[in-house]
Amino acid sequence: MIKANGIHHIAIMAADIREHIAFFSDVMGFQLSALFDMHGVPGGVHAFLHMDDHSYFSVVQLPAVKDIPIQLGVTHAGTGAGPSAPGTMQHLAFRVDTLDDLLAIRDRIRTKGINVIGPMDHAMCHSIYFAGPDNMTLEVACSTVPIDPRAWIDPAVVEKVGITPAELKTFTHPDTYAGEGGAVKQPPYDPGKPHQAYPEAMYKAMIAAPDDLILKSTKFEPPVKVTA
Repeated sequence: MIKANGIHHIAIMAADIREHIAFFSDVMGFQLSALFDMHGVPGGVHAFLHMDDHSYFSVVQLPAVKDIPIQLGVTHAGTGAGPSAPGTMQHLAFRVDTLDDLLAIRDRIRTKGINVIGPMDHAMCHSIYFAGPDNMTLEVACSTVPIDPRAWIDPAVVEKVGITPAELKTFTHPDTYAGEGGAVKQPPYDPGKPHQAYPEAMYKAMIAAPDDLILKSTKFEPPVKVTA
């Protein structure tokens, strides 16, 4: 079955990318692995910080961002239980493997002068909570066993959010799919589906373009040539 098997990177917008790089390298121990002009975005700067060889924490800085006000309850949740606008990040949880690792990362964060609350025992995981630059709500969590849907899908909540029994069956048993070697063509534009927020004419031209043309026209190289 083909499905995404993890998160390659999470990109966070920064008013000051240097502040984010300093925080996440010093406080969290993430190595700066990439810092370059953002591909195809004039004035944009993109950073990647290494969590492991398959997962990165990414930061983006654009010129106008510093002038956009932070409004708790709208742009940001402010706390792990607070609201924010639909489509925004409510909080971000990093992962460690064991409870001992969780206590060790808490020690590291506290040695950097950052206040940390927890661990809290959520039964599915243990978590600690703290704040990052630009009012980010951050968590580090560890789980010793996979989440068991039989224990954690609450029938009362299923009913409360309007999920039918038929829908629940499809949500807990997604259709299997092995892929078709990249042969599936772009579907027709459907305004009822989610779409990226490009200017409409540009977006429709992009999705109408052949896939190989998109690949050829967006082939980038590292900013620094590395020799053996």
